[in-house]
Amino acid sequence: MTGDGDVKTQDKPHEFEALNANIAKIEALSQRLVSALAQKKPVPQSLQGPNQELFMKAAAAYMAEMMNNPARVIEHQVGHWGKTLKHYVDAQHRLAKGDMSPPPDETPKDRRFANPAWDNNPYFNFIKQQYMMNAEAIETAVGDLEVMEDRERRRVDYFTRQIIDMMSPTNFLATNPDALQQAIDTDGESLVRGLENLVRDLEEHQGEAIVNLADKAAFKVGKNIGTSKGEVVFRNRMFELIQYAPLTNEVHKTPLLIFPPWINKFYILDLREQNSLIKWVVEQGYTVFVVSWVNPDESYADVGMDTYVEEGFLTAIAQVKEITKEAKINVIGYCIAGTTLAITLGLMKQRGDKSIKSATFFTTLTDFADQGEVGVFLDDDFVDGIEAEATRTGLMKSLYMNRTFSYLRANDLIYQPAIRSYMMGEAPPAFDLLYWNGDATNLPGRMAVEYLRGLCQRDELSTTGFPIVGTTVHLSEVDVPLCAIGCETDHIAAWTSSYNGVRQMGSKNKTFILSESGHIAGIVNPPSKKKYGHYTNSDLTLSPQEWQAGADFHQGSWWPRWENWLSSKAGKMVPARHPGDSGRATLGPAPGDYVASQATP
Repeated sequence: MTGDGDVKTQDKPHEFEALNANIAKIEALSQRLVSALAQKKPVPQSLQGPNQELFMKAAAAYMAEMMNNPARVIEHQVGHWGKTLKHYVDAQHRLAKGDMSPPPDETPKDRRFANPAWDNNPYFNFIKQQYMMNAEAIETAVGDLEVMEDRERRRVDYFTRQIIDMMSPTNFLATNPDALQQAIDTDGESLVRGLENLVRDLEEHQGEAIVNLADKAAFKVGKNIGTSKGEVVFRNRMFELIQYAPLTNEVHKTPLLIFPPWINKFYILDLREQNSLIKWVVEQGYTVFVVSWVNPDESYADVGMDTYVEEGFLTAIAQVKEITKEAKINVIGYCIAGTTLAITLGLMKQRGDKSIKSATFFTTLTDFADQGEVGVFLDDDFVDGIEAEATRTGLMKSLYMNRTFSYLRANDLIYQPAIRSYMMGEAPPAFDLLYWNGDATNLPGRMAVEYLRGLCQRDELSTTGFPIVGTTVHLSEVDVPLCAIGCETDHIAAWTSSYNGVRQMGSKNKTFILSESGHIAGIVNPPSKKKYGHYTNSDLTLSPQEWQAGADFHQGSWWPRWENWLSSKAGKMVPARHPGDSGRATLGPAPGDYVASQATP
C-alpha cells in the first residue's frame, strides 16, 4: 500500500527483527522465571510479617475510637473525602476547559517524585496528589489511636508506613514516568533488560525476590577491596586473626585488637585505601589486629554466646598478648561485637583479668530498654519464628536478617533499587559499600536466640545480669577506660540507647562521641572526606537529649579526636612489629580464608 497514511512494513524490517528478537528473549526469560520461582523455599509466616493479632488490635482500637469519639472519626473521614473529591472535580474542570495544567499542588516535596512529570503532567500529578492524600489520611487515622499500648502503637505505625511505601505509584510501571520514558526511548529494550535482571536475582537467591544492590563482578575481596597488607597469624573454628603490616618505622607499644560484628564481614573497615579505618589506624603508628569471623553453617548449631566469648574474644586477646609479648592491649568492639565485648569485660573483671588497657565501642547497644527502630521486629511474633527456624536448621540465615535491616530503609534498599533494576533495566552499580552489604553471613541459631531473648527482649545485661560461662555479668562491671561512638541517625543501634548503656558502665574514665550520619557512614568517615561532623560533651550525667543540646559540634571526622584519646593509652613508641616477628609461622596473607565463605542459602 502506498497511501500517505499507510506504513510500508517492508521498509522497516529491522524493527520487526528487533521486535522478534525481544519476543524470543521474553519467551526464554519467562521459562527461566518459572524455573527460578519454583526453587523458592517456603518461609514461615512468622518470619514474613507481624502476626494477625497486631492488626486485630489496631482494628479494635479504631472501632473503640469510633465508639468513644465518633465526631473526630467523622471529621477525619469527611475532611479526607472532601479533599480528594475537590481535587478530582478541579482536575476534571480544567480538562473540560482544555487546561492541561494540574490543580494547585500543596503536597510536600518527596524525592520519589523528582521527575518534573509528577508536577507538570496532569495524569501523573493527579495520581501523586491522590496517593499523598490517602497516605496522609491513613497516617492520621493510625496516629489518633489512643487505646493501644505505646509499643504496639509504634509497631502499627511502622507497618502502616511499610504498606504506604509499598503502594507508592513509583513502584508500578504504569504509573512511573521515568520507567515509561525509558521504555519508549529504548524501544522496550529496558523492559527486557529489567526482566533479565529480575530472573538473574531470582536464580541467584533460590527464588527469593532480593535485589542485587551492587555489581558483584566488579569486586573481589583482597583484590580491589579489603586490600590492606597483613597476615593471618592464628585460626580456630570461630575466627582468623589478622595482623597488619606496619606503615611506620615505630609503633605504640600497646597493640590494638578490633572485633568487628559477625553479622557482617570485617572488611567494612577496610573497603578501599581512601576510606579504610584499618589502614588509617596503622598509618598513625599502631600494631593492629582484626578478627575475621567464620561464616557459620549448620555444624555451628551448638555455638552460643559462651562460645563467642571463650573461643572468640578471650582467645583472640590471649593470642595478641602472646604474639606481641605485651601484658595489656587496647580493644575495639563494633555493633554486636561491642555488646559482646562489654560482656567479656564484665567476665574478665570477675576473674581478675587485667589484660585490657582501654576499650572503644562503635555503635554498641548494651542497654536495650529502648530498642529504637529495630524494636518493631523484636516482639514474640517474630522472635518465636526465628527460634523455631533456628531449632529446625541450626541457623539464623542471612536472608531474614538482611530483609529485616532492609525494610528499616525500604525506599532506599528495596523499592528504589528494584525500580532501577527491574523497570529501568539498569545494571547494579559498582559500589563497594553496597557490595559489602550484600556479602551476607549467617548466625548460629543458639547464639541468635540467646541474643534476642536475653539481651534484646529481657535487657538482662543492664538489669538482672546476663548469664555467661557459668556466671552472670552486669554492665556496671565494665570498668576499664572507654570511648564510645554513637551515630546520630543510626537505625540499628539508636545513639540514645548506646549513650544510656555507657552511662551505666562502671568505668571512671568515659568518653562519648556522637557522629553525624548512620550505622555505617557515621563510622566509616575518613578525615580526608571532610563530610560528617561530630559532637562532644564531657558531662555524661545528662540525659541523651540534654547531652546533645549542650554538646560542642566539630566539623569533620571523629577519627583524629578518638586517636588522640587512644594514643594516651597506647604507651611509648617502639620499633615496628611485623607479622611473623614472634617466630610463629603465618597462615596466609590478609584478608584470609574465612572472609571468602558465602552464606548458606
